[in-house]
Amino acid sequence: MADNGPLIDTPLLEKLERLAVQWQKSLPGAVGGHNTSRFAGGGQEFLDHRQFHHGDDLRAVNWRAYLRLEKMFLKMFQLEPRIPVRVLVDISRSMTTGGTTGGATGASKFDYARKLAAALCYVALVRLDSIYLQPFAEKLGDPLRLGGGRQRFQPVANFLQALKPGGATHFIDMTRDFIARYPQRGLVIAISDFLDEAGCEKPLQYLADFGHEIILIHVWADEDREPPWDGELDLEDAESGTRVQLAFDETARATYTAAFDEYALSLRNVALRNGGRYVGLSTSIPIEDAIFGPMVRAGAVQ
Repeated sequence: MADNGPLIDTPLLEKLERLAVQWQKSLPGAVGGHNTSRFAGGGQEFLDHRQFHHGDDLRAVNWRAYLRLEKMFLKMFQLEPRIPVRVLVDISRSMTTGGTTGGATGASKFDYARKLAAALCYVALVRLDSIYLQPFAEKLGDPLRLGGGRQRFQPVANFLQALKPGGATHFIDMTRDFIARYPQRGLVIAISDFLDEAGCEKPLQYLADFGHEIILIHVWADEDREPPWDGELDLEDAESGTRVQLAFDETARATYTAAFDEYALSLRNVALRNGGRYVGLSTSIPIEDAIFGPMVRAGAVQ
């Protein structure tokens, strides 16, 4: 069941303003090989304000606004060229699972992924990054492209709310399409359950080989990792429709969980050996805790 509420509430948006999407590589077009500068200086174009936070550069404070309002706001500027942040959101049918038996959030993987994508896009927009919001399943869907500024967040929220899940996951076809469509190297954030019968490791390595920096956000429902069922089961694959009969007991469950963890480790290894990052998240973790916990610890945002 889709979540019809707001993707991100206002108190969380205010907290997200303190974060920035982090770069590891020095890519052509990046300012200093990292994020776009937000400070004053020659040749820069003013775009927006944001609230002042401890540690920000006092030289960028709008002191005239402070004298009028007695509040400190930081002036935000744009430098060109900038490296794009491309957020890949898995909308395949396997992402619809998890909502009925999931944890505290009650969210399906699809709804959880959309919330994560909204949060990351907001962080990127506030820091004046150029974002491409790109849904995918067996191929790439129609993207949303936006420049920096928090005022651009509502189109992001509308776009994500309008997405409908469907189709099977074909990472190799999607990756080939991505390389052809986006030749400029940049930061690729993939939010997915990474369930593909053909495997995901080689296509993800393909992305890295073409010079993209990758952040893999692996989303799963609790039952994906630790099936709660016992006895004889008749299961149907959400994407292929294939039915399989299984017998679950404590031993089988432990074997299954070990295999899941091994696969997650293989995804993590793909990211780390290419200078990227990996974050594994259960939908039972509240979105705010996920962002300011595992995602910050992994260096996806800081």
